[in-house]
Amino acid sequence: MSAKFKKRYNKRSLIISASVILLIIPAIIAIGVKLFNDRKYNLISFIVTFLACIPFFAKFEQRKPRPREILCISVMSTLSVVGRLIFVMLPGFKPVTAITAITGAFLGPESGFLTGALSAIISNIYYGQGPWTPFQMLTWGLLGFIAGILSKFNLMENKIVIILYGIFSGIVFSLMMDIWFVLSIDGLFTWEQYYMAIIAALPFTIIYCISNVVFLLLLYRPIGEKLERVKLKYGLMQN
Repeated sequence: MSAKFKKRYNKRSLIISASVILLIIPAIIAIGVKLFNDRKYNLISFIVTFLACIPFFAKFEQRKPRPREILCISVMSTLSVVGRLIFVMLPGFKPVTAITAITGAFLGPESGFLTGALSAIISNIYYGQGPWTPFQMLTWGLLGFIAGILSKFNLMENKIVIILYGIFSGIVFSLMMDIWFVLSIDGLFTWEQYYMAIIAALPFTIIYCISNVVFLLLLYRPIGEKLERVKLKYGLMQN
């Protein structure tokens, strides 16, 4: 594959990924809220799961992903789910965002998004499915995607950036879930209720931020180095 074609190919796959993640999936969730009044959340969750796979497969449209590549995503999703279950007694203190971000940073933005989305829907088999599930899928997936984008510019190699990302991701997760909370009250979104929800959730937001920073600092290098070795040994995630 020539450098010119590879650049054009990567740009096209990134456009597809961004369109699905930033436009189509939020639109599907909005339809679920407005049209179905949040009552068809299982259907919306499965649609989001299907759409979450599109960016991943779009990256490999010139060849089918090998089983080892799909296995890497499965392993990282499993680690994320197990981590969430292990810390069930500590609300808000979970390694899900960290593991999702690590996946995005080392395996690519599309893989990060898929890992985050799968982590939410699979772990909620234990925690309980509900209208919040699609919001969690979108939020965790988006955070994995952003980590992957940052990694393309080698920003995730800097410990300060990792700490800032942990704080940023904790705030984003809280803000996104506050949107669902406001909508769950009466199906309407008002800025007054949203501001109140943000203030009420402030202690949990702080916990999210601390949790993300702690797990990123603890897990980023150990897991990342193993993913790098697997990528080099088997030639994974190469266009």
